[in-house]
Amino acid sequence: MSHPIADLLAEKSFLVADGAMGTNLFAQGLMSGDSPEFWNVEFPERIRKVHQDFVDAGSDLILTNSFGGNRHRLKLHEVQGRVGELNRAAARVAREVADGASRKVLVCGSIGPTGEIFQPVGALSHEEGVEAFAEQAIALAEGGADVLWIETISAQEEMAAAVEGAARAGLPIVTTMSFDTNGRTMMGLTPEAALGAAHVLPVRPIGFGANCGIGPAQLLHSILSFRKSRDANDIIVAKGNCGVPEYVDGAIKYSGSPEVMANYARLARDAGAQIIGGCCGTSAVHVRAMREALDSHVPAHVPSISEIEALLGPVAFSGLAPTHGGGGEEPSRRRNRRRD
Repeated sequence: MSHPIADLLAEKSFLVADGAMGTNLFAQGLMSGDSPEFWNVEFPERIRKVHQDFVDAGSDLILTNSFGGNRHRLKLHEVQGRVGELNRAAARVAREVADGASRKVLVCGSIGPTGEIFQPVGALSHEEGVEAFAEQAIALAEGGADVLWIETISAQEEMAAAVEGAARAGLPIVTTMSFDTNGRTMMGLTPEAALGAAHVLPVRPIGFGANCGIGPAQLLHSILSFRKSRDANDIIVAKGNCGVPEYVDGAIKYSGSPEVMANYARLARDAGAQIIGGCCGTSAVHVRAMREALDSHVPAHVPSISEIEALLGPVAFSGLAPTHGGGGEEPSRRRNRRRD
């Protein structure tokens, strides 16, 4: 089936995604606790700069500044009535940058989790989730997104609602989930089980993968796990954090250097990922290193865990300080993490 990502992959064999929106907005003055989605209308030039930096660094895909743009997340800021406005603005800013590029760049409408727990464990119903995701997806499509990109999902129930809701917008869908140090999502799904669940959805995502988590080594463990249950139609996505999150002088820092992320990109390609980008902590400098590494890389054998650990450090970590990408968070906080 033809769709924009498949068409671009037919030309390039692999695609480079972007990095972290949040990290780069914090560098421009965004304060912790603020909604980045407001900046789509208040400071669109700052959002445009993040997108442009990633395109200049070599990204083939840019994700809109709309991760927390659903009604449940925006309700925390008492602006749940602005879902359409903020998501259309997010897509339009990204569309302007993509259309101005000298090569084909795709706009992916970022859709993050609701921050709620779905029934039967929690209170949010499937129908309520579908409506929330549909509202956001339709607005992103109206703003000019090429693809809808559902990310950082932990529960099978939320993935099902997100895909069903997003499908109402009529665009192809990519879904990524976040797997932590125990090799599972916060709600207990293994990579194999998650991919299997995506395969049987009424509307099947065109791409599936992993994002966020702890660090690039752990994320590659998830990519290797997908190999056990993937099929020929799966486009596998790797979007790992820029190293391991650490507290330094009272702030969260990520340990990944451009060299580390270049090694991660090559290993991800060898492991079978066709779309490779960065998540929390990843700047345009890191993306440029990944682009250059991949452009000169000849795919080799599937890497072993020992080979991954030799270049990127241990796959499993313990004793990390609490952070939105770490395994030490309280569950309620981890549900609300964004791709910083």
